[in-house]
Amino acid sequence: MMRVTSKKSSHLSCKVLGLTLCAVIGLGFSVSPLAIKGAQAQEASKRETRRTPALRVKVYDQLARAQALADENKTEEALEALDNVKSKASSMNSYEQAMMYNFYGFVYYNVERFDEAIASFEQVVEQQPIPESFELSTLFSLAQLHMMRGNYDKTVLFLERWETLNAAVNPNSEIPAKNYVLKAQAMYQQKSYDKAASFIEKAIKIVEAKDDIPDENWYVLQRAVYFELKQPEKVKDVLLKLVKHFDEPKYWVQLGGMYGELGEEKQQLAILETAYQQGYIQSGSDMFNLAQLYYYHQMPFKGARLIEKGFESGVLDRNLKNLKFLSQCWVLAKENDEAVPVMKAAADLSDDGELDAQLGQIYLNMEKWQQAISASEAALSKGGLRNEGTVHLVKGMAFFNVGQYNDALNELAKAQAFKSSRGMAQQWSKFVETEKVSSEKLTVSLSQ
Repeated sequence: MMRVTSKKSSHLSCKVLGLTLCAVIGLGFSVSPLAIKGAQAQEASKRETRRTPALRVKVYDQLARAQALADENKTEEALEALDNVKSKASSMNSYEQAMMYNFYGFVYYNVERFDEAIASFEQVVEQQPIPESFELSTLFSLAQLHMMRGNYDKTVLFLERWETLNAAVNPNSEIPAKNYVLKAQAMYQQKSYDKAASFIEKAIKIVEAKDDIPDENWYVLQRAVYFELKQPEKVKDVLLKLVKHFDEPKYWVQLGGMYGELGEEKQQLAILETAYQQGYIQSGSDMFNLAQLYYYHQMPFKGARLIEKGFESGVLDRNLKNLKFLSQCWVLAKENDEAVPVMKAAADLSDDGELDAQLGQIYLNMEKWQQAISASEAALSKGGLRNEGTVHLVKGMAFFNVGQYNDALNELAKAQAFKSSRGMAQQWSKFVETEKVSSEKLTVSLSQ
């Protein structure tokens, strides 16, 4: 038995829709010799709706020959055989001519001459009368092909022709969900997002009403439509379904992001932490975002450990941004011993002195006076400081604690030149002066 449904044609719905709509058939070619005879038998019982002529054996044999050549990838010979059939079109009935054009469309489609395939299939439905089932399948195939070629108006046009004919043939039938999906895609491509939303909602509602799960990519399209309409609450609701039904890492991450956009940070953290526990947080950017959430929610230790894991696995680079954030996590966690080497590494990568200044303050808090002085000097040397006065203040306090009162007073005097540090510097200057005098008296006393 010869057949016309090749592997290539079986993938048409994916190509046409740009989505894996498993419920949507391919071109639905029914042009193999046995399929043709079957169609005739099926239509015989419908003649009361539309009387169609029969496909004669001699025409059938010529079309079958063309198909055999096409199956052997002899495209030009197949087209020549069809041209020979076409030369006798005046003696052929409407059904025979429709089948001939259907063969043309199949051959053109298989060699990706899509515009010629479309023209051929459009000729199929112009031949009347033909069996309703044949016309319906061709109309839907035309909608798909026009979708693939970016002819969105024609996609809708042929879908509406399909619906009109189907309503006449099957008065009690409803419009299938796949029709609404194609319309939704056409509207989405034309940026008619409100219409797209209406169509995809209808498609999904039809399937969900049967307690079935719509195709994954129907939800993906719905999410995209709501995103364009700037309806984050609805985007979130679709993502909840995607997480529930398909459990893909990307949907968990996207759901967390939508909760963040909605200002629901606690829910965002809960979703992303659950995703992390399931092994879904794997990329460097996702790890960093979760670490930031930990930091924001006063869980810096978790944030630090996550960044370190990113370093160890190689998904995060030990660059300035990541090292700086890691050091901030350790500082917030009051883990100065962990913070210092990380901040020092970050400071070495930085062109300005901000991190050296922060390092100086950490050393001061750790009572490591000489390191505080060195870090502060490095900060002042690099420059680019937001608050130079504070650096002089830290340096002055460190000098005081190692007994270098004059150096301390010099630095505190410099700190007083800046409004942000003036008050504290003045207080410290008085204190240092007092301590200096006391120290000098003690020195004199001990020397006598």
